[in-house]
Amino acid sequence: MNDILDLTYYPGQDFYCDGEIEDRLLELVQSGRDVEEILRENNEWPILYHLSDMRENVLDWYDFDPEGTLLEIGAGCGAVTGLFCRKTRQVTAVDLSKKRSTINATRNGGRGNLKIMVGNFEDIVIREKFDYVTLIGVLEYSASYISKGKNPNLEMLKRARGFLKPGGKLLIAIENKLGMKYFAGAGEDHTGRPFDGIEGYRGVNNVYTFSRPEIEKLLREAGFADNQFYYPMPDYKLPSVIYSDAYLPAPGAFAREVECYDRPRYAFFDENAAYDQVIRDGQFPYFANSFLIIAGE
Repeated sequence: MNDILDLTYYPGQDFYCDGEIEDRLLELVQSGRDVEEILRENNEWPILYHLSDMRENVLDWYDFDPEGTLLEIGAGCGAVTGLFCRKTRQVTAVDLSKKRSTINATRNGGRGNLKIMVGNFEDIVIREKFDYVTLIGVLEYSASYISKGKNPNLEMLKRARGFLKPGGKLLIAIENKLGMKYFAGAGEDHTGRPFDGIEGYRGVNNVYTFSRPEIEKLLREAGFADNQFYYPMPDYKLPSVIYSDAYLPAPGAFAREVECYDRPRYAFFDENAAYDQVIRDGQFPYFANSFLIIAGE
């Protein structure tokens, strides 16, 4: 396993950590136990979030070139790294945390086509160009990766574009700050507080998600002109269905209540009835809870 962990750029300390739960995750994956058994015995959100194979649904359907190469920025504990290893010839994963990277290596290191580089993305030197670059739940944290420049989100997209081969694709998954669930009372995913995204992240400096017009503008400024939008529901973390502009939901598509796994939340109105109305009005792409974007030049 150690031969896939590149610590050349590791600063010697994990500056991003979720605490004790990561020690437990490492013990669980090192135990060799069946993941389904682990999930049946635990009802904690971090364990579900990091270990559930539903995380792969966000891109399991995508037609990757099996001879392609992929750069995964912000790989974390490897929730989708295994998918990328199965779908492409070679995967280079980057993450700030040595502990998370060790979890990832334990889970996916036996596949023979994975290299994990530990350190800040801004500091790591990568000279290779890739067919795919991914930012799955990462773009919103650009200020944590990029210290230079007035717009770290734009700088992150430009740097990601710089790693692409001609014709390569950038794959982004991120929350829509104007997603219906946030109006209905769900806390902002990163801060936990209601309305932080809707109100423009007043007083929040370390995270930023986007509305559909915002992220379209940002992609154009970064040099991405060919951008396909998809809409994972109920969100990109544990998606059960993924819509596109060519196949949008019909009224009644969200008739059942969606479970809330991460934290208790308010329910200010009937979210599904509200979705039915915006679907009838042709506004679903602006109120979907998450975006999956396939971006190209």
